[in-house]
Amino acid sequence: MSIVVQKYGGTSVRNLECQKQVLAKVKRPLQDGDKVVVVLSAMSGETNRLIALGKEWSANPDPAEMDSLVATGEQVSVSLFAMLLLSHGIRARSLLAHQIPIRTTKSYSKARITKIDSAKLKALLEEFDVLVVAGFQGMDDDGRITTLGRGGSDTSGVALAAALQADVCEIYTDVPGVFTTDPNICSKARKMDRIAYDEMLEMASMGAKVLQIRSVEFAKKYNVAVHVRSTFSDEPGTIVTKEDKRMEAVLVSGIAYDKDQARITLTRVHDRPGVSAAIFGPIAAKKILVDMIVQNPSKDGRTDITFTVPRIDVEPTLKILEGLKLELGCEDILHDAAVAKISVIGVGMRNHSGVASMAFQALSKENINIKMISTSEIKITCLIEEKYTELAVRTLHDAFGLEKDSLKA
Repeated sequence: MSIVVQKYGGTSVRNLECQKQVLAKVKRPLQDGDKVVVVLSAMSGETNRLIALGKEWSANPDPAEMDSLVATGEQVSVSLFAMLLLSHGIRARSLLAHQIPIRTTKSYSKARITKIDSAKLKALLEEFDVLVVAGFQGMDDDGRITTLGRGGSDTSGVALAAALQADVCEIYTDVPGVFTTDPNICSKARKMDRIAYDEMLEMASMGAKVLQIRSVEFAKKYNVAVHVRSTFSDEPGTIVTKEDKRMEAVLVSGIAYDKDQARITLTRVHDRPGVSAAIFGPIAAKKILVDMIVQNPSKDGRTDITFTVPRIDVEPTLKILEGLKLELGCEDILHDAAVAKISVIGVGMRNHSGVASMAFQALSKENINIKMISTSEIKITCLIEEKYTELAVRTLHDAFGLEKDSLKA
């Protein structure tokens, strides 16, 4: 049995006309004799409406009940689309996550998939040509509905493709693929034909909203080929796949940025064993994500420690640190929310030197000051003033010649 998994986001199913375009996409693999599993998000804006509704009823909604509420958005989408398929003579039925089941952890609003009953799905595909599955949702071991977090339908699609050993997982969205950077701020941004899993993970971690990061992790782990493409066009999109020698030969693949950042500095804390643990332990306990960390050289037994957190977590982080101020011997706690991260990404960095130097020189020529630097095997990230974000993106894109397709050179 040849199986194709297709996932459609909220803008793709927002009304009947859009769902008719989805219907046309679903018919194509059917004409080739394939079975199709269609994963749908809620209609555009519906999840936000349901969240607002829950907060209107309760200032502090119960997380499990909130998941039960917001999961209804996908139930509407799959029921309506199954009706559309049936009205066109296609053997189809809708499925909610608990009917498969898609098992998850109990972390409401950010659950992780642990198991999918692929045998039941394959049995249903013997009877039906199209299964329309609610994305974004799962079921915990107590039988309660869970949700997978924003963009979770991407993860649903890739996980189902992995469980069914599908030929491909097509992620349909309102953009034609993955670009070298944000085309809204760089007119020279180029759609990539292929991108490696690790590069896509870095792009997603930096705020690129094309794919949810968890879906890319799933795709990499189970070697699922993901084709990101537009619902509203027939042109090929971007294949997210394992890297090959041609990809490794390309110095840099993309430039990503993240404005949702804040910098926090603790001045003149005690420089002794256990201080870092005392700072970052309580922050981690509150599930606050710390990214870049820099510690200055010690002077007179004191040091400065600077790190970044998402802007939404600034106030909770400052509250934690104020409670530790006396223990740490901290002189002052400073914070700055007018910052952004800019990253140069590429698996080719593993085999090429000089990328950092090129990036720093390019930013220097535009008088863009670098406040912090962090690196990984395939990424160099600079923290800069937020007002220079768009200029920095365009500068780095030009510096590495990303408007040219090096894979085709």
